[in-house]
Amino acid sequence: MPGFEIKDVFRETRVFTTRSIVIAILMLVLTGILLTRLFYLQVVEYDRYSTLSKNNRISVVPRPPVRGIIFDRNGMPLARNIPSYTLEVVPDQVSDMDSLLDELGKLVKLTEYDLKLFHRDAKRHARFDTIVLRSRLTDTEAARFAVNRYRFKGVELRARLERNYPKKKSGAHVVGYVGRISSRDLDKIDKETYRGINFLGKTGIESYYEELLRGEIGFDQIETNAHGRVVRTISSTPSVPGKNIYLTIDSELQRVAEQALGDYRGAVVAIKPATGEILAFVSAPSYDPNAFVYGISTADYALLRDSLDTPLLNRALRGRYPPGSTIKPFMGMLGLKSGQSQVKKITCPGYYTLTKGGHRFRDWKRGGHGHVGLHDAIVQSCDVYFYDLAHHLGIDYMHDNLALFGFGTKTGIDLNGESSGLLPSRQWKRAARDQTWYPGETVIAGIGQGYVLTTPLQLASATSALANNGIRMKPHLLLAEEDPLLTGKNPNEPVILNGVIWRDEDLAIVKQAMIDVTDSPRGTARRIGAGSPYKIAAKTGTAQVIGIKQNERYKESEVALRNRDHALFVAFAPAEKPEIAIAVIAENGGHGGSTAGPVARKVMDFYLLGKEPQQEKDPS
Repeated sequence: MPGFEIKDVFRETRVFTTRSIVIAILMLVLTGILLTRLFYLQVVEYDRYSTLSKNNRISVVPRPPVRGIIFDRNGMPLARNIPSYTLEVVPDQVSDMDSLLDELGKLVKLTEYDLKLFHRDAKRHARFDTIVLRSRLTDTEAARFAVNRYRFKGVELRARLERNYPKKKSGAHVVGYVGRISSRDLDKIDKETYRGINFLGKTGIESYYEELLRGEIGFDQIETNAHGRVVRTISSTPSVPGKNIYLTIDSELQRVAEQALGDYRGAVVAIKPATGEILAFVSAPSYDPNAFVYGISTADYALLRDSLDTPLLNRALRGRYPPGSTIKPFMGMLGLKSGQSQVKKITCPGYYTLTKGGHRFRDWKRGGHGHVGLHDAIVQSCDVYFYDLAHHLGIDYMHDNLALFGFGTKTGIDLNGESSGLLPSRQWKRAARDQTWYPGETVIAGIGQGYVLTTPLQLASATSALANNGIRMKPHLLLAEEDPLLTGKNPNEPVILNGVIWRDEDLAIVKQAMIDVTDSPRGTARRIGAGSPYKIAAKTGTAQVIGIKQNERYKESEVALRNRDHALFVAFAPAEKPEIAIAVIAENGGHGGSTAGPVARKVMDFYLLGKEPQQEKDPS
């Protein structure tokens, strides 16, 4: 029929079939993708998403351990924990941090420094970690926030234990302090071990015994509602408190030593010769470690850092000073050992020369000491005798044998950052300066000048070895440790560094000379021994800070204060059976007998007699 079109059934069937197949394949592919995704989510990632789902209502909160307490040898607390309110934020639970901080600032005082620390810590930790916003809230601030707690999701008011140092400046360089964990600390510590812990030991005992004091964290598994409030505790793993530490320090003796040193920059180290226990460890001036616990302000830290008096420097541990004449008893031991000083005497005209008409190495006494042997040379501190002795011994012999007393090496005390001082030799000068050693350098090394440098701790340790019949004990600060969950203390056993090296007869000669330093009318410290009910063996010392030209004399009144000589003094007592050995350094203090000696006497009187030093009368 006209206009009638016959359908191509075969073609239409083929098109339909093709389309059906394409659609079926597409549906199979999509179904396969869906099933694969379901399998991945339900099987492969089951644990992860199951945990995330539970975390919508269940959280694992770390329980920081209680840090161990630091006591002195008599049980007086030097570092303790006191309760304090802190305001803490979990960033992951806060939608608008700026708004939250603004509102919180209306309830509690938030300084720019608080906010700076908070933002810094927030960047360094995961968003689900708890970050301290403000510490040391007053009772009023804590109550004000508690009433408004419902308005601040992700913010908690917690009662924490805050580190506190009740002695403040006293003993600060020994005890040290804790501080907030910094980004530099995070690179060194195990983050899991410190999860929930915001502080660690930065200096002193707090740092050296961090592992003992820290303890182990625990965990609480808690259920919270939609507003972040705790509904119940599902499970709990208690934390393990840190161990308590007892130091060898006597805090009252420490106080007396600090007061005796007065306004001088310097150090006092007192040791128990038989055990190596440190009884006092003074570095002056000091600082208050409490300021560092929650972070000291930049301005306050700059005042300490930039001070000419360097209060942050631990002078007893790291200060390096020429030992001056305090080295003479040790040089005497070397002379006796070598045979140079058995019967030898010299004539002291007030100077010493290596060659006729050569450079004059001056004695402190302009007219000289006349005819002297070893005993009188120590008692009167004759420089010329020890110039001559050093010249005949040689620098390498001096180096090898003075090292037996611990000069030039670290003592190994349980504090970080100890200096080794400097005990020179030919090899040292060649390696360090690529220079030849000169005979004149040996001469001045014989009286503790030139390149010779020692720390107050080394000097006290060496003096203690003399007192202990030549046996050098390792200086240490840990007396005992104590687990607060158990009873009893675990004492720290003394360690011998050197056994018997020196002859008894040589020790007796040097000890008697040191006794006569305080007991003889010609002794340089005779005023220190005056009226003492016990015998004191000692040696005074004066160390030059600046050089004096050959044709000039040292006049203290014409020298700037910070360029004046250092005053040194070493001693042990009672001389017959020593219970305490001590080294004192008073920077720019002049003569050891008049400045450093009285400090040592006050410390020894208090330790041996329980005698409080008398207050100096005001001359006005």
